[in-house]
Amino acid sequence: MRESDSVAVYFLNAMLHALRDRPDERNAQLRAVGIDPALLARPQARVPAKAFARLWLALIEDLDDEFFRLDSHGMPMGSFALICRGLIQEPTLEKALRQCLGNFALFLRDLRGSFAVRGGRAVISVQSNIEDPLTRVYAEETFLVLVVGLLCWLAGRRISIDRTELAVARPAQDDDTLLWGPDLRLGSGRTEVEFDSAWLRLPVVQDLAALKTFLRSAPQGLVIRFRNQGDLVAEVYRHLRSRGYGQWPTLTAMAERQGLSASTFRRQLEREGRSYQQIKDEVRRAMAFERLREGQLSIAEIAEQTGFQEPSAFHRAFKKWTGQSPGSYRTRLGVNP
Repeated sequence: MRESDSVAVYFLNAMLHALRDRPDERNAQLRAVGIDPALLARPQARVPAKAFARLWLALIEDLDDEFFRLDSHGMPMGSFALICRGLIQEPTLEKALRQCLGNFALFLRDLRGSFAVRGGRAVISVQSNIEDPLTRVYAEETFLVLVVGLLCWLAGRRISIDRTELAVARPAQDDDTLLWGPDLRLGSGRTEVEFDSAWLRLPVVQDLAALKTFLRSAPQGLVIRFRNQGDLVAEVYRHLRSRGYGQWPTLTAMAERQGLSASTFRRQLEREGRSYQQIKDEVRRAMAFERLREGQLSIAEIAEQTGFQEPSAFHRAFKKWTGQSPGSYRTRLGVNP
């Protein structure tokens, strides 16, 4: 974790939700880890990742709940370690995911996760009976952060999320795309994430020794690596997003911009679970979804702006991403170009 790493203040509000009626206690917790309580009122504010991690660990101990009292039963201290111990014994991510969801169900009462494989797509869904909308969105998103974060750790690499829906709307965050993929729908009425089912065939590469290290730095491993705005992947992603497709630099030019050789640039991206081509593909997809939702351009124009030589190639790619055509996607969203 770098000194420059930071986390959106939105995620602090989620962790501190149980203390919403105890502002003095909440503010004392923040000050104890070096965070100014006034930042909570600034939606676009960010806090240092190290302070976020300290707050996470202090809160779960103070609340005696590793789920921040977002569930009526919650997870007493030690629950998360117990859940993890069973997962490292599984041979593949699919088997680990099944056990992971079952283990969380041993503790949580108000929400439950399930998953299904539909063709080449895997979908993790969350059902909950939490009535308060704010508590519900915090709880469901926290649950997905824990589950997806665990899968990434078990595989030893970042898993790409293609589509995410959150049942209850919440403010958009700068790092949403890096965290939840290019197709994020807020307030859709259901909560689920979708990704390529090929990820589930990956082997579990962690063991008991790795687990002991992981548990000492769980907040970073589960959350900060996905919300981190200071890593190389995030920096490259932002640079490409700020330019038209035709202005994207070559790998060598991008490496030079970072002050790195091409080989070092490749290796550093690989350590963060990405290649330059994968980042470019993710940005193209994000641009495509964004323009389709805006409804201002024709599908042919969107294909051209996202680097497809022919609209037919864009149609094929989009159907591979989502299982539907760009036109069907727009129709389902009620968008008319």
